[in-house]
Amino acid sequence: MKILSVAGARPNFVKIAPILRALEAESAGRIESVLVDTGQHYDDTMAGSFFSDLRIPKPHHSLRVGSASHAAQTAMIMQRFEPVLLQEQPDVVLVVGDVNSTMACALVAAKLGIAIAHVEAGLRSFDRNMPEEINRVVTDTLSDFLFTTEASANDNLAREGVAPEKVHFVGNVMIDSLRWAQPLAARSTILERLGVAADKYAVVTLHRPSNVDDPTRLASILAALADLSNEVPVLFPAHPRTLARISELESADHFEQLSLDGGGATAQRGRITLLKPIGYVDFVRLTAAAAVVLTDSGGITEETTCLGVPCLTLRANTERPVTAELGSNTVAGTDPTQLLAMARSALRSGRKEARLPPLWDGHAAERIVRVLVEMR
Repeated sequence: MKILSVAGARPNFVKIAPILRALEAESAGRIESVLVDTGQHYDDTMAGSFFSDLRIPKPHHSLRVGSASHAAQTAMIMQRFEPVLLQEQPDVVLVVGDVNSTMACALVAAKLGIAIAHVEAGLRSFDRNMPEEINRVVTDTLSDFLFTTEASANDNLAREGVAPEKVHFVGNVMIDSLRWAQPLAARSTILERLGVAADKYAVVTLHRPSNVDDPTRLASILAALADLSNEVPVLFPAHPRTLARISELESADHFEQLSLDGGGATAQRGRITLLKPIGYVDFVRLTAAAAVVLTDSGGITEETTCLGVPCLTLRANTERPVTAELGSNTVAGTDPTQLLAMARSALRSGRKEARLPPLWDGHAAERIVRVLVEMR
């Protein structure tokens, strides 16, 4: 049996790593594993360090698509992926998450009559203005194996008429990677390099177009973060695209840019500390020790749920409702006054014990491989 796994963007690497390990651990000769990196995230800060941190082997095929508009990037992925499938002739194409690479590769596989396995299926924000929502819906419609992380995903797929025998509740591969990385993260020196103490700082990430491509909204969020920085250091590992948008605003006084190798400079109150994207292991350490995390990333809300760290989702919705129902996440919206009040409340309240969702136990990848082996 040959399984071809696809990754292309930073969150994909976190999800694919435990699956590749589980495939390798499967009894010799039963599975041939092939990895394709589409190159949707292509520089070392966004991709290369994740390969090394997560012990991901060198891809068998690198498509090197780079950045472009949604249409151009999707088309380029499809054009470059089709010859790989024709060459490899896999039994299953396994895709993860909800980025353009996920949908584009699933569409090519479907056109060639190759079975598709979608890891993280069934999640819905019910907001079609999110490009990721379109990718989720299309990929799930095409998939033969739909691996879900939470009960809401099962309910969504049932409501959409997906045959129940296609749906497999296996848990969360993001948590597999987190559990695997925690011993390494415990040895990270990132707090010392930044000059911050555990539980005495906030972490921010922003990358959704609805937040970073709207100058008015971005400026208002940054103003709230600047106010918050007067109370605790605010650390902002920024996506290159987000950095570009910030540079277009007239708000330079809010920021301080630090290099983690920057000769002793440290984060401080009164300014938002911008960092280039950091590796996975360092980021796990930074998140685990934060007093509060503010983010528009769905994956980070899952990690903070597992870590028990208070988290505010800077969106009006979430496709991962279990993180708010059982975990430490709160859907906070983007109103700056409300954001600031909720962040201050989280700082005062401190950590609260959150319940861990079912099957978020570090063994989701093993269940995925077991299903594929047994059902082919």
